[in-house]
Amino acid sequence: MRPAEHAPEAIIEAGQALQAAGRNITGFALRQKVGGGNPSRLKQVWDEHLASQSVARAEPVAELPVEVAEEMTAVTKALTERLAALAVELNDKAVKAAERRVHEIVRTAGEQRAQAERELADASQTVEDLESRLDQANADTDSLKVKLEASEGARQTQAVELAQVRERLAVTEQAAKTAEAQHAQALKIAAGQHAAELLRIEDAARREAEQLSKALDEGDHSRTAAQAAREDAAKLRGQVEALQSQAAQLLRAIGQQGNDAPSVGVAAPASKTPGAKKGD
Repeated sequence: MRPAEHAPEAIIEAGQALQAAGRNITGFALRQKVGGGNPSRLKQVWDEHLASQSVARAEPVAELPVEVAEEMTAVTKALTERLAALAVELNDKAVKAAERRVHEIVRTAGEQRAQAERELADASQTVEDLESRLDQANADTDSLKVKLEASEGARQTQAVELAQVRERLAVTEQAAKTAEAQHAQALKIAAGQHAAELLRIEDAARREAEQLSKALDEGDHSRTAAQAAREDAAKLRGQVEALQSQAAQLLRAIGQQGNDAPSVGVAAPASKTPGAKKGD
């Protein structure tokens, strides 16, 4: 015969553990708990343990003495009465506490309800204010849309006008450049003409001076001729100075033509100064 694999004490501990866990105590449950063994034997050991416990509880108990029993009865009665009075007292306190609690809950609920009503009124007023602001915002938005459309139309018109102005400005600038170039060319031509005239007059004055000097040196001319020659020389000097002044003005005008606005017309060159002698 094979020896038992597990001691009865281990089987009883396993059964007590299963009992404490609220599980059904079967041979297979015991086997799973102890980790092996014959389920029938394991159940048999547990049943024998339960039977021994029942026998131990069924043994007769010695009765109390009469004095002790009477004292126990008196104590039990007094304790019962005390417990009853305590229960009444506790019940009264519990009822009063419950009433106070109910009253407090009712009062708090009333305050909360009043607060909720006030908050609801405030919320309603806030909603009305927000709706009014929303209506105003919608009206402002519509007005801004109208203004934006008008501004957009004006902007487009201004853009067209600006393009036209730029086109006219470009044409004007081109015309101004052309006129400036023509003016500069005319000034150069006039300056050349005046310079040529100045050279002719200077040459004539030099010849007159030479003739005067020759006449004075030789003594062949009369005082009247000498006086006429001096007058002619003075006139020639005046003409030379006038032409020099005109030439200087033309040169200054040529130097300032990049800064000054172009003129509508160009001054005609000065005519030849009368009084020059033949052969000039």
